[in-house]
Amino acid sequence: MARLPRLSLAGQVHHVLQRGNNRQPIFTTAEEHAAMLQLLAQECRSAGVALHAYVLMPNHFHLLLTPPQEGALSHVLQAVGRTYVRRFNLAHGRSGTLWEGRYRSTVLQPELYLLPCMAYFDLNPVRASLVQAAKDYPWSSHGHYAGLRNDGWLTPPPAYWALDNTPFAREAAYASMVHEGVTSAQQDALTRSVLGGWALGDEGFVARLQQSAPRRLTRSQPGRPRKTS
Repeated sequence: MARLPRLSLAGQVHHVLQRGNNRQPIFTTAEEHAAMLQLLAQECRSAGVALHAYVLMPNHFHLLLTPPQEGALSHVLQAVGRTYVRRFNLAHGRSGTLWEGRYRSTVLQPELYLLPCMAYFDLNPVRASLVQAAKDYPWSSHGHYAGLRNDGWLTPPPAYWALDNTPFAREAAYASMVHEGVTSAQQDALTRSVLGGWALGDEGFVARLQQSAPRRLTRSQPGRPRKTS
C-alpha cells in the first residue's frame, strides 16, 4: 500500500516526530542539541511557523508547530534537516542518512490534546529514565513554560495562556499539570496518531478538517465497503 501524504494544514497544530536511522543517536553533545534548537528557531522564524513546544531525545525529537500555509512545515523540516545532518556527519566522520526515513506528523485538536501533548513531550525523558523529573531535562520546552528559563523564540499557544491570568500562576499551573502526567489513553492516542499520520480529535473536529484536507484523516474500517443497494 502506498504511503499517505503527510498532513500539513495551514493554521492547524501539528505534532511532528523524527527518529534517528536504526534508532541511532542523533544528539551526542550539548553543542549538537543547541545547534538543532538554533536551526529550528531560525527556520521557523524565516517561514513564519509558530514553534510551540519541543523535546530533543538522544535518538529522536518531537515538535509542536503551527504553519501559516501549506508547505511551510515541510520547508522548515527539510531546511533544518539538510543543515543539521551535514554538520553532524562532518563532526562524526560519517556520510549518508541520519534520519529514519521522512518525518512523521499529524494534526491535533488543541482544545483536547495540545496541553497533554506538551506534557507528553516533557515526560519523555522521565519515561526513558534519563532524569527523575521533567524540570531536570534541559532539552525540552518544559523549562520555558514552567518559568525556569526564557526561550523567547517559542510561541506559547492559546491553551497555555488560558491556564491563568498572571505569568507566575500560569507557570505554576503548567508545572502542576505536567507533574500530574498524562493518562495512558492520552499517551497511546498521541503516539498512535503521529506514527500513523491520522488526525487526533473528536468527530466534529475531524469532520471539519476533512472538508479541506487533501486526503483522508482517519483509518479506514477493515472489511469490504457496505453495499448501497
